[in-house]
Amino acid sequence: MSAVAASAAPARRSGAPNPWVIAIVVSIATFMEVLDTTIANVALRYISGGLGVSSDEASWVVTTYLVSNAITLTASSFIAKRYGRKRFYLACLALFTISSVLCGFAWNIESLIFFRILQGFAGGGMVPISQSILADSFPPEKRGQAFALFGVAVVVAPVVGPTLGGWLSDNVSWHWCFLINGPVGVLAFALVWFLVTESDEAKREREQIKRRGVRFDLIGFLAVATFLGALELVLDRGQTEDWFASNFIIVSATVCLLAFLFMIPWELKHDNPVVDLRMIWSRQFGSCFLVMMATGAILIATTQFLPELLQSFYGYTATWAGLALSPGGIVTMTMMFVVGRVTNVVQPKYLIALGAAIVAFAMWDLTRLSPDVNFGYFVWSRVFVGLGLPLIFIPITTASYDGIPKNKTDQASALINVARNVGGSIGVSIAQNTLAFREQFHQSRLVEHITPTSPAYHQTLEATVTALKARGLSATQAEQGAIAVIGQTLEKQVGYLAYIDVFHVLMLISLSAVPLALILRNVKTGGGAPAGAH
Repeated sequence: MSAVAASAAPARRSGAPNPWVIAIVVSIATFMEVLDTTIANVALRYISGGLGVSSDEASWVVTTYLVSNAITLTASSFIAKRYGRKRFYLACLALFTISSVLCGFAWNIESLIFFRILQGFAGGGMVPISQSILADSFPPEKRGQAFALFGVAVVVAPVVGPTLGGWLSDNVSWHWCFLINGPVGVLAFALVWFLVTESDEAKREREQIKRRGVRFDLIGFLAVATFLGALELVLDRGQTEDWFASNFIIVSATVCLLAFLFMIPWELKHDNPVVDLRMIWSRQFGSCFLVMMATGAILIATTQFLPELLQSFYGYTATWAGLALSPGGIVTMTMMFVVGRVTNVVQPKYLIALGAAIVAFAMWDLTRLSPDVNFGYFVWSRVFVGLGLPLIFIPITTASYDGIPKNKTDQASALINVARNVGGSIGVSIAQNTLAFREQFHQSRLVEHITPTSPAYHQTLEATVTALKARGLSATQAEQGAIAVIGQTLEKQVGYLAYIDVFHVLMLISLSAVPLALILRNVKTGGGAPAGAH
């Protein structure tokens, strides 16, 4: 460890707050921010009903937050260095708290989406700066455990979100999924204000940036924002707009492509790019980036679709749909501390590959879906996910920083978080489109068997008519009711088969992370997260 690296984490000064107190404070704020990626998932039915919009429109409450969050992440490194980590962190925390309260008072879907975008912009700067504060507060040999605590906030929050959001929606109001951030945000702001101090190294770095006159890559930032925003429009609205039969989708896709083609040469030639593309194209960091995208896709997509499945096909309340995910969160919390120690002795690539394989198994297990499965079936599926995710999250932090210069670690942290959010947004879109497409496919296939010449159909119809007549219905009413019952049964079968296909796709996404993990280089173990791992 060099003298410079060691100075990034000096010994605790006399009278300075205990670093574990600081870790808990920033983890609370980060937990609150990441929680909002999923807290509204089980409340989408309440939101769509309360604001009078379709479920597709309500889903924008989730995806717009993820994308705006990812956009800000690309700029967070420079802004924090230029204006001060603590100052930037407090500004983000204040805006996040205010916009959360405004979400709770939203009067229509447009206002809610706008405030969610503000929330995402504010939240985007909180996660990487939290990592910077942790790296400054702990010596290198303690950073692995500190990042494990931070990892609990980042990985467990999306799992706790549906449980809390479900209970609030069922017992109070969906508005409180957002209003709850008000008092928590005020408390976190006060604690950060009084307890967190900026390191001397960070202050020197800020002064150097000022002296050198380094400017923010505004054009690159706008290109990245345009690319991600247009991509989200295409993925979210493609199915409902009939893809490229729609002029809206054609225009959005064209804007997305042009922004991407402009972004590449601009960022490659810029001295201080908002996104270091050379870093992403490297074998080590690029593989970590893709693995984190896959992880985000699984985490966010399953956290949105499992509650939806439980409410739509099994009659669960929002609270019970959320509770089905809770045991997985407890397992994740426990595993984060275990993995924090294991990474000191086992190469990250093997842990990541094992974690991805376990998550793939969990997705495969969900393909055994049937009308007869019980609450425990869904609990165990989340337990498997809870075992696998920490094996990815902590080791990938170590692996992604390997070979990254110290002055690039802030951007490395931001890009890894961008990968998680963009992957989550893409995962939700892939799952939504797979569900819609396969519902159409299975509907057309199953309807082929419901014909006047089908003996099975006639037997089912006659048995259902007989049963309804026994309940006192007339012959005409019984026949109409039997046809309706068969139609409802068909609709449920179509839904089950379509969800099974979604879980097959998510399984393949998770499996794709295994070879990506195995091509990673061996890294030096024993020191937790590397120095300057922001």
